[in-house]
Amino acid sequence: MDDTTLRATLTLCLMAAFADGDKHEREREEIRRIAQGLGSDAAVHLPTLYQDVLLQRVTLEKVVGDLASPGSRQLAYEMAVCVCDADGALSEKEKHFLAEVRRALRLDASAETFEAQARTLAEAPLAGPTSLLPAAPSTVAASAAAERSPTTREPSTPVDTAELDDRILKAAITCGALELLPETLSTLAIIPLQMRLVYTIGQAHGYELDKGHIKDFVATAGVGLTSQYLEQAGRKLIGGLLGKMGGGLLGGVGRQAVSSGMSFATTYALGHLARRYYAAGRSFSPQMLKDSYASILEQGKGLQGKYLPQMQQQASQMDLTRVMALAKGWR
Repeated sequence: MDDTTLRATLTLCLMAAFADGDKHEREREEIRRIAQGLGSDAAVHLPTLYQDVLLQRVTLEKVVGDLASPGSRQLAYEMAVCVCDADGALSEKEKHFLAEVRRALRLDASAETFEAQARTLAEAPLAGPTSLLPAAPSTVAASAAAERSPTTREPSTPVDTAELDDRILKAAITCGALELLPETLSTLAIIPLQMRLVYTIGQAHGYELDKGHIKDFVATAGVGLTSQYLEQAGRKLIGGLLGKMGGGLLGGVGRQAVSSGMSFATTYALGHLARRYYAAGRSFSPQMLKDSYASILEQGKGLQGKYLPQMQQQASQMDLTRVMALAKGWR
């Protein structure tokens, strides 16, 4: 992918990120940081890209003109859809934006199929497996009330911290494996699995959580859903992994070389933060959540190399059908 196409694709993603006009300032700052960081990593001049989009100094027509091939247009659109879906169901403004992009790119019916798949991930139920790896015998009963407002109840059995640690590790390995796959939807699938992990941990400690509560928890810790997708997908794009280029997955260590490997560490940190937070009765201050998350994230980064072979093994056995089934709550 040449620099012009890369810039156009990332520009369209940033336009999608701001399409609803409701991004919190902390999310805007994360997106700005990521845009600048991706520019540096790609060895192309992107530090002003964020400002160009935010100040509307770039037009959709210009972006479309820089996406010359049908493949680059399809990939750019897929990434834009995933950016809009990363933080949940589409707003009316986001629907309107994507409709404009679809018309401008002159995409065929495959775009509608992709949108339906992305919507499935965005609306994935909270109850379900957090990993493709077998879990230890669960002490957590599946809830039929996944979307209720947060309430507190007494745990039906004592919390098995060893079993939760096992779930956290296996979820982190699965999310790390998803980061090694070339499809745009595999990157989007990481977010619902992370949310499901937090839900499962909260439930083990006697809390029935809804998606709104979990989004607030994740955001307070300092993890923006939209910015997380942008960072993961952007690095895969720059490394030549995203899309269906070269006939599929790259081999062995090469796959990890184009990936930041952050999905393992982020999932690991969110899981252990949630375990501490709900075990303490949700008594952490916002600053305590941020500090604890940062500390655990460093631990997770230190473990990435140890579990990389398991991530690579899972990635070699995954396909899009299996990813979608996992997101829907199936094994």
